[in-house]
Amino acid sequence: MHLNPYGEYAVLLAAALANDWPTNREGIVARARDLGMTMTFPEAPDDHARTRRVIDEWLAVVDTDEPHRRALLLNEQMAAVAAYPRLVDHDGEGWHLHYRDDGQLLPDVLAAVISVGTALHLTTRGMHRLRRCAADRSSGDPCLAVVVDVTRNGRQRYCSVRCANRSAVRRHRSRMRAAGTDPA
Repeated sequence: MHLNPYGEYAVLLAAALANDWPTNREGIVARARDLGMTMTFPEAPDDHARTRRVIDEWLAVVDTDEPHRRALLLNEQMAAVAAYPRLVDHDGEGWHLHYRDDGQLLPDVLAAVISVGTALHLTTRGMHRLRRCAADRSSGDPCLAVVVDVTRNGRQRYCSVRCANRSAVRRHRSRMRAAGTDPA
């Protein structure tokens, strides 16, 4: 079975890059391969920096929770990169859709895949299913990781069990202090 990289995997790739930015182009390509992209990318000297700009533009979508603004940003990103949709088969690996032209550079391919994949994710799962980690931001150690909610119930708020547990402990200690008991 061939997985369509424009769906959930594209959003997970964007989040993986945003949450742990690779130090070089090879790291970006490796991350793309880990999440199912099999194509080769022509190389350019500014691939690393241009891909960082793609991720930064995508983070603007993550950081707005207003659906109309989110849609506007995604529409702008898709308009800048999308070509006519077409069926392709890379070396007999399975038919799937591309929303971009062949022979594009790594940042251009990722811009197309990530913007279309994010739009598909949000329209099929819900506009609220992309955010920053809800770990306590009032503490001195907030978590700014991107959360792609792929849960069945649509209530994922934390990037990890660790952040969820830390937040729960903070809430518990706060309640104990408010009740006049020592939470230590």
